[in-house]
Amino acid sequence: MTKPFRGVVNIDVRDSVPDWGPYEQPKAKPGTPNVVYIVLDDVGYGAIRCYGGPIDTPNIDRIARNGLRYTQWHTTALCSPTRSCLLTGRNHTVNGMACISEAAIGFPGANGHVPPECATLAEMLVDQGFSTAMVGKWHLCAEDEMNLASTKRDWPIGRGFERFYGFLGAETSQWYPNLVHDNHSAEQPKTPEEGYHFSVDITDKAIEFIDDVKAIAPERPVFVYYAPGCAHAPHQVPREWVERYRGRFDAGYDEMRRQTLARQKEMGLLPQNTELPPINPIGTPDTRSGPEGQPFPPLDYTRPWDTLSDDEKRLFARMAETYAGFLSHCDSQIGRLLDYLEEIEQLDNTIIVVVSDNGASGEGGPNGSVNENKLANGVPDDLAENLRMLDDLGSTKTYNHYPNGWAMAFNTPFKMWKRYSFNGGICDPCIISWPAGIKAAGQTRDQYHHAIDIVPTLIDCLDIEEPATVKGYTQHPIQGVSMRYSFEEKTIPTAKHTQFYSMLGTRGIWHDGWKAVTTHPAISGWSHFNEDVWELYHTELDRSECHDLAAEEPAKLNELIGLWFHEAGMNQAYPLDDRSAVEILTTPRPQMSPPRNRYTYRPGGAEISESAAPSIRNRSYSLGVLVELPRRGAAGVLLAHGSRFGGHALYIKDNRLHYVYNFLGNAIQRIVATEELPIGDNMILAASFDKEGEDPPGTAHGTLSLYHDDHKVGEGRIRTQPGKFGIAGEGLNIGRDRGDPVTDDYPGEAPWPFTGGTLKRVAFDVSGEPYVDLEREAAAMLSRD
Repeated sequence: MTKPFRGVVNIDVRDSVPDWGPYEQPKAKPGTPNVVYIVLDDVGYGAIRCYGGPIDTPNIDRIARNGLRYTQWHTTALCSPTRSCLLTGRNHTVNGMACISEAAIGFPGANGHVPPECATLAEMLVDQGFSTAMVGKWHLCAEDEMNLASTKRDWPIGRGFERFYGFLGAETSQWYPNLVHDNHSAEQPKTPEEGYHFSVDITDKAIEFIDDVKAIAPERPVFVYYAPGCAHAPHQVPREWVERYRGRFDAGYDEMRRQTLARQKEMGLLPQNTELPPINPIGTPDTRSGPEGQPFPPLDYTRPWDTLSDDEKRLFARMAETYAGFLSHCDSQIGRLLDYLEEIEQLDNTIIVVVSDNGASGEGGPNGSVNENKLANGVPDDLAENLRMLDDLGSTKTYNHYPNGWAMAFNTPFKMWKRYSFNGGICDPCIISWPAGIKAAGQTRDQYHHAIDIVPTLIDCLDIEEPATVKGYTQHPIQGVSMRYSFEEKTIPTAKHTQFYSMLGTRGIWHDGWKAVTTHPAISGWSHFNEDVWELYHTELDRSECHDLAAEEPAKLNELIGLWFHEAGMNQAYPLDDRSAVEILTTPRPQMSPPRNRYTYRPGGAEISESAAPSIRNRSYSLGVLVELPRRGAAGVLLAHGSRFGGHALYIKDNRLHYVYNFLGNAIQRIVATEELPIGDNMILAASFDKEGEDPPGTAHGTLSLYHDDHKVGEGRIRTQPGKFGIAGEGLNIGRDRGDPVTDDYPGEAPWPFTGGTLKRVAFDVSGEPYVDLEREAAAMLSRD
């Protein structure tokens, strides 16, 4: 109890005096505003219209007209770390989030768990009488906790949110998301053919959550954390939204950068002397290598637009159109949420914060992709194939990402992209609107701020004190500063003086208008941090970091380098980790249940995430299904893992056993039994793959045989993927194919559940010695940021 009991207790209740004070639920002060956090994903500084970008975002612009746009607001260079800052007000390494949660390495600053000593804003506001809800992307729990057998301590419900509807990891299909509702997995309410899209779904839920509270207690404030998958890959959206942008990116990303910069200057977002950095500002594979000859990361090379063929230009432009349509569609859903708040007369007294979690994404590499999972499997995209899919970009048939030239364009005027400590990775849009509390609507603010400053700003606006303890844990002091001083006065100097940055081996430090930053490539494996080249920029005048003043101001540079080391020590940022993806992946991590040779499942359970499912990668394996078939007519999926972008399934169709191995959507390898199914009890239907070799390394090839009990009824040649079926994709399902189907061969609509008999058990035998290509495994994990 937070209050002592002050009543009187005697033997007889008639002689006793009650005191309800210790037992009442917390209540906010009358008139306390609502809070709506809108956290976009991979939306760079130069993407949305109110920041000079080419993408139409009328509803975000509407929020900006009623509030303030910050021109020097910053994040970390990846999403999990930034989201931890946005929710706790502490630096990412203090939160244990030096990298994405799936890349934890077991040190205080990089363990993938936000400590209870760093309470979330939801945990703070629940105790102040708020109703709290979250929809969308979480990405603040370790990968081994993203399943139903795990502890839920770091799921949203465990960190102060009373309601949750969304996904736990880094990304998901917008057409077939991996949904979690509160603490259990959930089915999407309808199919894409029926109009389903994740952004629409979570907006429906956000409105529902708010309405559930306001219908009963209109005066109770709500905190809603609205985090759409947009605009992280895959860029998936209804076609009509893509068509709105046809032809608008044909001039290319070089020209788009010039046009965006001109608008930004005209809007007063940047100093008039701001310049554009070169398209490859820190090197190329041909011009730079590491201290020991290590290669420059090929993913981080941008192809100049004028070197592309006409077909490449057409493809690349359509990829940008798809991204733009995706973001505009998301903006329309934000508009629905605003309209609802206005309809219930809550909009004026709602603090709305709109931010992006980092800069635009360069994970599409020089050429982009129609199936991002190919990169994760070490299989290059084929231009001819991509061109054939051009009209399908954004649909259920693609899992697409634009080339990194567009990342530079959508980060205008900055250089590089997320993962990097240059402004392209860390300087992002930030809009704060509160009609009842901000009178200087529609203006810009130039004070330097960071993601850790949002929580103290909201605490300040809500007139509550920073809690000393939460859930019994003494709290680490909030490290950010309140931005509220800037609400009414444009010219007040920033209240912030220092901000440090560290991500995947890249480093930066800002102090009183000056910034020092290394040119160390992210996840390059170069090491030799003491040999890093540091550059120096006066960012108050040179926002795009074009003029390196290191040679002219050596004393200032040394001062900032020393300050970085001080801040790194204070924020538990060591050890620095620029290791290759392979080495990061192989870091030992605790597991709830270690891999085993045999797995057994029963029908009716929830989907099993790929990280917890049996791995059949590059090894011999067997699948056995125990069934009762009392009569003819059985049909449906026995087991399925993955989607149209990679996966396998065992199913019954036309009274015959079928097996499909879908190799990255390119090769649909189907084996059909030569005999019809018999009738009988306790029958085993099986598929067994015998690996005979691998070509290329990691890609197994061999014979897949089908069996009724021990009687072979079919066989065929297949090859298997070297990497995962999905970057953060669909898991294993028993008795159905939930979500995006592995194959179009099903006669009925997915999930096409098994009927006509009894499915008792499914067993996997993976005792065959695996060869796991760690490079591909690592690419799968680290592309999920």
